[in-house]
Amino acid sequence: MSLDRLNEYEKWGNSGMDYVWAVGVFVILTLVFAVLQKVLVKLTEKFVAKTKTELDDALIAMVKKIKPPFYMFVAFYAALLYLNIEGVAETAVRVILITWITYQTVQSIQIFIDMYVGRRITKTNERSAESIIHIIHNLTSIILWTIGLLFVLSNIGVNVNSLVAGLGIGGIAVALAAQNVLGDLFSSMAIYFDKPFSPGDFVTMGEFKGTVQKIGIKTTRIKSVTGEEIVASNNELTSATLRNFGRLSERRKLFKLGVVYETSSEKLKKIPEIVKEIIGGHDKVRFDRMHFEAFDDWALNFEIVYFVQDKKYEVYMDTHQAILFAIKEAFEEEGIEMAYPTRVVYNKQS
Repeated sequence: MSLDRLNEYEKWGNSGMDYVWAVGVFVILTLVFAVLQKVLVKLTEKFVAKTKTELDDALIAMVKKIKPPFYMFVAFYAALLYLNIEGVAETAVRVILITWITYQTVQSIQIFIDMYVGRRITKTNERSAESIIHIIHNLTSIILWTIGLLFVLSNIGVNVNSLVAGLGIGGIAVALAAQNVLGDLFSSMAIYFDKPFSPGDFVTMGEFKGTVQKIGIKTTRIKSVTGEEIVASNNELTSATLRNFGRLSERRKLFKLGVVYETSSEKLKKIPEIVKEIIGGHDKVRFDRMHFEAFDDWALNFEIVYFVQDKKYEVYMDTHQAILFAIKEAFEEEGIEMAYPTRVVYNKQS
């Protein structure tokens, strides 16, 4: 068929040449998109191999998520621009394109979020990591798809203002009804990401002391020093002031030592040297200071401070016990008598 006959041929308000141009654009764009996707995947994989960023794989997954039906439809839409299409057909194609683009965008964002959250949380090696990942996935999916739906509706001419207002009121009602559950849920996420404590850490909160056993979605379980299990809500833990001994690099020890008033000044001056030598002779112990502190009612008091360079409480107490034993033996050898509460009564006869 010659070009003149193609121009003369007309169907649905378009000439034969218009249809030829449309088909040509569709074929060319489909091939270009297919080649472009393969090139982008290869370039991204090469870029990822040279970097250490954990989210590089998300870029590859996002590019691979674009399937041939999607870019073929984009090419089809571009081809239709060369044709005169109005009415229901034009509206239907435009709605499908907007919906499909929104779908691809939401999917790509979801891939990025899932990969980031998954890699961040699985590093904790928590037994409940899969549960928290699943919850975050569902929450982000609801948010993203809601935004996507509103975007599609607004672009096809639907007034979404009343719908947004309704969703806002409904969201407030749900939030108020489930504020405690949601508070614990978001607190558990804060614990995972901020990491104020981890399983195995020894923590104190008010009158409670114990070792963190498990961080759950709603509660955290702590094994108390007295043996029982403490179940505390995550919201309570993130709101309270915690002391985390699991992050210690060393433990400070301050204690006082009293000797009797009958101790001579010569022996009194030897006491700091004796104690310093004993403390400095232990492994993982850093001597800080020792001073003759005060003349108390029934003793001459010294104040001693040292650090045990091990966070384990058992090592800390074993070290302090060994130091006290050594001080007692050294004082016995030197004839230095330790003080204890006494009262001396002098009876003056006239």
